[in-house]
Amino acid sequence: MTHIKDIAERPSQEDVQAISKFSPATIHEAQGRRGALSSRLKPVDYRMKLCGPAFTVKSSPRDNIMLQLAINYAKPGDIIVVSGGEYEEAGSFGDVLANACLAKGIGGLVTDTGVRDTLQLRDLGFPVFSLSVCIKGTVKETIGTTNDAIIVGGEIINPGDVIVGDADGLVVVRRHEVQAVAKLSQAREDAEAGFIAAYKAGKSVIEVSNLEPVLKAKGLVVDM
Repeated sequence: MTHIKDIAERPSQEDVQAISKFSPATIHEAQGRRGALSSRLKPVDYRMKLCGPAFTVKSSPRDNIMLQLAINYAKPGDIIVVSGGEYEEAGSFGDVLANACLAKGIGGLVTDTGVRDTLQLRDLGFPVFSLSVCIKGTVKETIGTTNDAIIVGGEIINPGDVIVGDADGLVVVRRHEVQAVAKLSQAREDAEAGFIAAYKAGKSVIEVSNLEPVLKAKGLVVDM
């Protein structure tokens, strides 16, 4: 017997809002260069962004019955994250299911398989990140699981972990680390703002990044 499970513990809306202010690249660097999903997973439109707790789904390749169950049971703001076996030759999600997600207030979809109807998805504005775009249809046969730990894009995704995505890619933040990572991300952005100000004030990249002792130690000689 298979049981549909909800997320055991979602991060607070305040914590999700706090981490949503930062790009996946900033978050990845701030949390010690951890959590970046494979760069093969891309949004169907570069303007798409998402941030929210992961509602995880394990499905069989070329089968979207578990994705449909996830849409039915996910809560507003959840990001449905599907482990479908990294199968590129299937369009497991399109404009019809995107409309179902929008009607429920679901925050986005991440899948390691394919999607289709990308023109309509762009018009709808529902955030979709996928491994491929493929017109081939799927079946509805094999029951999988919801809200167990899965692997997507080379990263373990636990239910309730926060997924953040933009044009550059995706990152996962462990749900118990969201507050701390938001603070680290802000500190990184503040530091980078200082670097930019220094460049505008006329300082060189070597000065700003304190590269002179590093380059000297490596034996760099500049002939000009």
